Amino acid sequence: MLILKTVKQLQEFVASAGDEIGFVPTMGALHDGHMSLIKKCVSENAVSIVSTFVNPTQFLPGEDLEKYPKKEESDIKICELCGVSAMFIPDAKEMYFDDEPCIIAPKKYSSILEGKSRPGHFDGVLRVLVKLFNLTRAKRVYMGKKDAQQLVIVQNMVKTLFLNLQVVPCEIVRESDGLALSSRNAYLSEEDKCNALRLSRALINASNLIKGGELDTSEIKTAMLKTLEPLTVDYVAIVDRDFNQISKVELGNTIILVAANVGKTRLIDNIWV
Repeated sequence: MLILKTVKQLQEFVASAGDEIGFVPTMGALHDGHMSLIKKCVSENAVSIVSTFVNPTQFLPGEDLEKYPKKEESDIKICELCGVSAMFIPDAKEMYFDDEPCIIAPKKYSSILEGKSRPGHFDGVLRVLVKLFNLTRAKRVYMGKKDAQQLVIVQNMVKTLFLNLQVVPCEIVRESDGLALSSRNAYLSEEDKCNALRLSRALINASNLIKGGELDTSEIKTAMLKTLEPLTVDYVAIVDRDFNQISKVELGNTIILVAANVGKTRLIDNIWV
């Protein structure tokens, strides 16, 4: 496996790699959730590239950019074990310029939920991803459903900018107790981890209500909020898969999302119904 640190090194590798390139963009601190994406990428493509870049443009002032988990040695080992062809581990100076044009995420998607809580976040996500997509010339890009809003926004960018690639959505990976895997779980104390389970329990509760025939979104939200107590809840939302608010669950076309603070850590989770 090659370790590529500069844009030039990546471009040279891609130029000799052929057309069947799969790509997994990450911010490092890889866990089993990332591994599921990486293994799928490796199995479906002749060449696989994983980036581990903590992208500064998607962090707001006061967020955890400086303390975001960094585990480069472990990340490299994981990618080697998964059979990755090359890792791209750039510095921010490699990726950004003072005078570059910027992409702005559509207001329809970026002004609600995560976008409302983190204004400008999705602009930064698209800004780095369009660079990485161009650099890797990937045919397929693997992204997790856990960041559902991000996934839909990226799919919209690929469609509307006529990018010649396929975004492959991948299922959420959970610990045995139901907690969705996240690099930010490293911030949680043992007590926090117990409280964090309220997110997945609220979603399970919603799923059970739907299986029992309850489709009214206001009733489902009320039940979820009760399960989430006493956490500080940012939002509970039930939307269709284009992120329009809905009053009734549409089976096969609904996402139920939750964001809450557990201790000092903000966590998100969702289910696709």
